[in-house]
Amino acid sequence: MSGGATQGPPPGGGQVLEKIRGVQDDDHIIGDKNAKVIIVEYSDTECPFCKVFHETLHQVVSEYDGKDVAWVFRHWPIPQLHPKAPKEAEALECAAELGGNDMFWKYTDKVFETTGSNNMLDIGVYNTPSPTPKGPDGKPYYAEKTPRSTTDAGQLSDIAVSLGLDKTAFEQCLASGKYAEKVQRDTNEVTAAGGQGTPHSIMIVGKNQTPIEGAQPFENVKQMIDAAL
Repeated sequence: MSGGATQGPPPGGGQVLEKIRGVQDDDHIIGDKNAKVIIVEYSDTECPFCKVFHETLHQVVSEYDGKDVAWVFRHWPIPQLHPKAPKEAEALECAAELGGNDMFWKYTDKVFETTGSNNMLDIGVYNTPSPTPKGPDGKPYYAEKTPRSTTDAGQLSDIAVSLGLDKTAFEQCLASGKYAEKVQRDTNEVTAAGGQGTPHSIMIVGKNQTPIEGAQPFENVKQMIDAAL
């Protein structure tokens, strides 16, 4: 299981093995929950291809009216590749708990903007593996700082503070692990649907569900949307 390529199979070339849920009350969405086309993306915040496709989907939702196209973000951290990603997924949920849907998107955008991908974010007491692994040049992959407290989440805490969230409340939420089950539920769903790597998205149009494999370029996604509309 690995991150999807920027040039993968033709968009919609596969099939959804087991249909996914429609838009849920606890989903994070840009656009109307009753939009004609809903793109449900399953993403890993340390996946470089997810980072690229995140920008592509921002382009998509800025191109269309929210009543025509909506974007739903769900979690698919792959710990075999990115051991920090599951905790980062929980951090996104904590940001949403403290600041709502808009804050979820602001926080997610900032995480993708900040990380160099492939386990590069310093997440404080949640860093794994520890000590920091080194590259072929003998230098650490990322600058790991000594945790400032027993709940310090490193750059995850810094991002929360930069966006105006209460640091203590954020770190308490993250330490509780309360969102691990939700993250796992999303993961179970996408694997049952036939996802082979991140990002994996499913376009819902009425009762029809079509996969979008990997980090497809904007033109390919637009072609699928225009055909559906």
